[in-house]
Parts: sequence; C-alpha cells; structure tokens
Amino acid sequence: MRLLFNFIFILLFTVKITAQIKKETYQFSKDIENKIDEDTLAWKYQIGATDYSISEYYLQALKTWDKIGSGIKTITKQDSLYFNSFKKVDAKEYIINRSKNEKIIIINEAHHNSRHRVFTTSLLQGLYDNGYRFFGLEALSVSDSLINKRKFPIIESGYYTKEPQMANLIQDAIKIGFKLFEYEVSDDSNGKEREIIQAKNITKLINENPNSKFLIHCGYDHVIEGTPQNKSWGKAMAGRLKEYTNLDPFTIDQVAYSEKGDIKFINPYIKIVNSDKPIIMVNESGKLFNGSETNDQTDCKIIHPLTEYVNERPNWLFLNGVRKEYSIPKSKIPEYPILALAYRKNEFEQNGIPADLIEIFNNESKINLILEKGTYKIIIKDKNYKIINKFEIKIK
Repeated sequence: MRLLFNFIFILLFTVKITAQIKKETYQFSKDIENKIDEDTLAWKYQIGATDYSISEYYLQALKTWDKIGSGIKTITKQDSLYFNSFKKVDAKEYIINRSKNEKIIIINEAHHNSRHRVFTTSLLQGLYDNGYRFFGLEALSVSDSLINKRKFPIIESGYYTKEPQMANLIQDAIKIGFKLFEYEVSDDSNGKEREIIQAKNITKLINENPNSKFLIHCGYDHVIEGTPQNKSWGKAMAGRLKEYTNLDPFTIDQVAYSEKGDIKFINPYIKIVNSDKPIIMVNESGKLFNGSETNDQTDCKIIHPLTEYVNERPNWLFLNGVRKEYSIPKSKIPEYPILALAYRKNEFEQNGIPADLIEIFNNESKINLILEKGTYKIIIKDKNYKIINKFEIKIK
C-alpha cells in the first residue's frame, strides 16, 4: 500500500482540477459517496478518503482508504517474541521528556487520518516548554506568507490545512508561540528531487537559527531516516536532513500502527498492546520498537489505540478534556439534514477554517460539535449548501 504514497502529486494535481468543479470545501457525506461512485480515476479512493477527512467523517475516511488495498496483517512467532521484549510507555510523556535532549523532532501523519494531527497538537505545549520554537508543516502552502501574522489558516493556506484538526493544530501552535514555516517544493518536482528540496529548505532555516529547536510534521514516508520503501528516492527527507545538517533527528512514525476502518485489517500489535492511549514500546536497554529487529527506517512507531466514540464522535477529539461538547439547539435547525460549521470569532468573514463541523441527519441525532473555550460563529447549511441560519456562541 505504501507505493500509493508516491502518487501524492497526482492527487494534488487532481485536486486542482476538481476544485474548479466542486465549489464546496465541506460536504455532506452522501455527496462525497456519490462522487466516489461516479469517479473513474484509479486513485478515487485516496481522493475520497481525504474528502471525508476534510469534512470530519473520520470512520468513513478510514473505511474508504481500506478500499485501496488494505490486507490482513500477521506477525511471525519471532516477531511476537521480539515485540514482547519491550514494555509500553505513554507516547506523549516519552516524546516530551526525550525532546529535552533533541534538536529536531520529525513526526508523520496519514493525510486522511485526523487523529495524527490531534496527537501532534497534544505535544505542542510540552515541546515549547522544552525549547522548541520552529514548527515546519509539509501541508503549508508556500503562497501563504502571512500565516504567522494572521495567526490562523485560511482556505488558501494549503490543501490539507482545510481539515479542521489540521487548522486547530496550526492555531494552537501559533497561540503557544511557535513560528510556522513551510518547506514543501514550489514546483512539480517529485520523487528523489522532492526529498532533496524539502530537506534543503529545512536545512537552510536550521543553519540560520543554530540555537533553536525544530518540530517537523510531514506525510507518510518523508519521516524515514534509514532505508526508504521507495528505493528510487535514495533517501527520504528525514535521511537527507540528517546528511545535510549532521544532526540526528528523532523520527516518529504514526502511520504504521494506526487503526483501519475495518477491524479485520488492524495490525496485531494494536490488539496485543490493548491500550487506551497512544504508546511507544521501550526495552530494558532503552531501545525503541520500530518494527522488525532489522528495521532502520525511524526511531520509533507510535501504537494508537482503537477509537472509542462519544455521541458518534471520536473520543480523542476532546484532547484530554481541553475541548467540550456543544449541542446545536433544535430551535436553530429549521430543516434536516444540515451541516453545522463552527468558526472562531471573525474567521468566517476572512475565509478561515472551521474549528469543527458536523452533519446532523435528523432531529434524533446525538452528534455534537467539540470545541475549545472561546467565541464561535455557527453556520448552518441546508442540503443545497445554502446558509439557512447563523448565530454566535461562547464555550466556557
């Protein structure tokens, strides 16, 4: 399945085309489903999974990605014995503690999985407290030079930045004090050239700020500092960065051991660990589990637990109590189905990104928005994407 990640620029090219046709960024689930059914592109499930993710349909995004070719994972007896020589530790606590002695941390995401963005969000304050000041995101567009001044992303800030949890990650980082920077290539370079240019862009900033610490959030295999899956790369971005800076980054893979849409495709390690929080495996000598005994790709792999749901929303969206549920009053909904989008104060008018959105199918639905404290403008859209109500709320 990892070979599909090499088609990222094909996906982005397709997005440019479909964006001219599709006027709505945030869509009803039925409209996304119909588009996938009618699409004849070979990579329609990648696009569909991303569309579901952007509109906050987490489980549908996972299930759609499964259709690309998720297989049933197995492990050998030798793999099991090796794995059992490690003990589980809280991933967030381990990363924050280790960050004190690191200069560069690189953590990846699957672009259709918003859980990865929420986990990176959970690290921000601890990393900042330990001296990290620069935050690089592959998803940021090179054309948005004002994001640090504006302090929030807008529709034009990038493709994946339109997803609310990515936007929340960006908002929180800027609010905490990070300086955001983009490092993606500015042309259609791909493969080996892309890895080199990304690494050189980051290296330039590191050389300009030799006393600073850096957090880098990338997609998929760019996190690999050892042998990449795609041998034509030579080295992935993380490996190139290590070469150019002569610094050893702490590389963290979130993708390998995350849940699938269908439980039959879930990696056995997730079931063996049976944790209720993200964990990293460490043995008695301090070595981290990163797959097989000979795997040199990353320093470690996070094992994310299976998601539990609260009123149909993933429990991790609450960010350990930082966010709260808000139920749309039925008096505010003149008809069904509707999309409810929550924008931070004054951001809707500036083409900003919602902090959260939900689809409410009928008056029996229990699904709620999940928001941090603050003032929000709630936008209600009908099935034709017409705004039929708007009002302001405060989350305390």
